[in-house]
Amino acid sequence: MASSAGAPPAPGPARRPTGRDVAQLAGVSQATVSLVFSGTEAGHRVSAATRERVLTAARGLGYRPQAAGRQLRLGRSGLALLAVPNLQGPFFGRVLSGVHEEAARHGLDVVVSSGWSAATLAEAATTSRFDGLLICSPDDSQLGTLPPGTPAVFLDADPASAGGAPTVELDLPGGMAAAVAHLTALGHRRLGHLRSTHSAHTFRVRQAAFEAATHGLEVVELGVTLNHGESAARAAATELLSRPDRPHAVVCDDDVVASGLYQAAADLGLRIPADVSVVGIDNVSVAALLTPPLTTVDLPGEDLGRAGVAALAARLDGREVAPVAPLATSLIVRSSTGPA
Repeated sequence: MASSAGAPPAPGPARRPTGRDVAQLAGVSQATVSLVFSGTEAGHRVSAATRERVLTAARGLGYRPQAAGRQLRLGRSGLALLAVPNLQGPFFGRVLSGVHEEAARHGLDVVVSSGWSAATLAEAATTSRFDGLLICSPDDSQLGTLPPGTPAVFLDADPASAGGAPTVELDLPGGMAAAVAHLTALGHRRLGHLRSTHSAHTFRVRQAAFEAATHGLEVVELGVTLNHGESAARAAATELLSRPDRPHAVVCDDDVVASGLYQAAADLGLRIPADVSVVGIDNVSVAALLTPPLTTVDLPGEDLGRAGVAALAARLDGREVAPVAPLATSLIVRSSTGPA
């Protein structure tokens, strides 16, 4: 059927933005854009401000460099592996968010692995599938010796077990100290602790920090197997709160454990915070949705992911990786804590 006279032509496919478009928007040369996206800007004296201007322009235009050509030129796959202990752990969603954001800035794509072993990581490191590895919160069984020269960065991990690879840590001692100080300021002198029995550096640090912060206080502790999730936390919390001398304030090693304590308190007819104050660790999204909202130590998972990718990108580009100071944590005070 003939088209109506004067009808506008059907729109063609949207043109893909080019490096020329990025250069024009950022007010730089195409050569500068190429240097930024090839990862070689440091050696050509491209300033951090100019690099950020180029990346901002690229994000605004939706520009991504031609991956195939870049990878062929640099001898890379363009992929990084993020290994987390448990994909269902809500904290690791925060880490992944930061990883994806920073990876896009460096022209990397990310594959996520869960339940990996030391052998799995060693195999990944010896293939050409991945340019580098990001190893987050590993437990002891997942640690092993990586092949020499493996570009790897460890997140929330023991520097002594990283084999000299860069590490990015969280200020867990500072966060735990803030949690205990908050409870003692409310008058609590007998604290409960639902601690993870998971064999991992991050939980050993939490335990040591709790012991240091509660020196001189009366403490009641019970272990929780995190692999069994809320059901294990609920059972341990029920045991803790059923004691005739139960503590009136409890610190939980993460927010999932804290949610199990909420369930146990409800089962026993206890009110939060009138009968028991509760503090968690992580500040995942569910913390603000609990009733009452949970006081918790915020662990900046997004910053952890971004810092890890930045360090990995530096390694891949042959740049020196400067030591990263432990990332600051903070106590988010909500309604789950009250006076003793």
